[in-house]
Amino acid sequence: MLTADFEYHLPPERIAQRSVEPRDQSRLLVVDRATGERHDRHFYDLPSLLRPGDLIVLNDTKVFRARLHGSVNGHPVELFLLRPITSPKTEDANMDGRQFSHPSFWEALTRPGRKIHNGSRIEIATEVGCEKWTVVQKSHHGIVTVASPYNEQGTLDFANRIGAIPVPPYIHTLPERDEQYQTIYAQRTGSVAAPTSGFHFTEGLMNELKAGGINFATVTLHVGLGTFRPIKTDRIEDHIMHAEWAEVPQATVDAINETKRRGGRVIAVGTTTTRTLEGIVALHGKLIATSEDISLFITPGFHFQVIDGLITNFHLPRTTLLSLVAAFLGRRDALMACYRHALDHDYRFASFGDAMLIV
Repeated sequence: MLTADFEYHLPPERIAQRSVEPRDQSRLLVVDRATGERHDRHFYDLPSLLRPGDLIVLNDTKVFRARLHGSVNGHPVELFLLRPITSPKTEDANMDGRQFSHPSFWEALTRPGRKIHNGSRIEIATEVGCEKWTVVQKSHHGIVTVASPYNEQGTLDFANRIGAIPVPPYIHTLPERDEQYQTIYAQRTGSVAAPTSGFHFTEGLMNELKAGGINFATVTLHVGLGTFRPIKTDRIEDHIMHAEWAEVPQATVDAINETKRRGGRVIAVGTTTTRTLEGIVALHGKLIATSEDISLFITPGFHFQVIDGLITNFHLPRTTLLSLVAAFLGRRDALMACYRHALDHDYRFASFGDAMLIV
């Protein structure tokens, strides 16, 4: 398929700059997969739209302050941490005859990239001085491997002290508090972008859903480059999905199997939850408890084996997220019909925008 098939005109003013308050007051477009029928509702209507025995699966990842500002040879640069890696390749770590020995190594993006080379030292100011991060390898994809002066947890702690909230570039004002770019059920730190389809849940709504016989389970996918990098190839199939770490616990596998045995539906909250569940099945032939990298790219024609419903936001043009939603709806034209409806009826788009329920 052509990437241009997933292009549409999104006026900049339709991109929401903050969540509505309370968050469950956001609008909800309900779409029937079989008929294409659409209804305009609100997110707080969710208890009346689901059935007792349905299972909602959430991504419990937590965002950290991944954007670090520093300098290289006096020139300002931004270091955007993506994820820890076990270690760089031997030939990269032994660059220029120097063997790097550091507590942890990270994949990252840098800006401006032209200031960064193998061996560059990025100085990041702290409360008491500065810390030096070494660029071990710079790839042609724009991703760098950096050596952190801290272990993995220490790096996360450092970033949360010194760094900035990694909101998308179309958000013009940084949130004043971390929780404004966090789901209320976030538990496990490691994401550089929020699983924003979960923003609409409030404690009151979750309690109402539980009281109505709706069950909950969690997975973890630490959102990284795979989720938010736009498609730049002319053909959808040529896009390479960057791997993200995910985990499915045994309790979630059991809950999903029991839900299906009883005739209930599995409702995934967000594309990250969907790719975690479907990605594990694609790797292993069935849903198992595991923790590993997921790089599944879902395009139209994909056969979903786990989820029966999807809660998702309205996504930007030419993104892998749009491709996944089109695949779940079954047809690209069904996706575009929903988006035309949303544009015509004043829905808010992107991370802080409104939501869709597809069942």
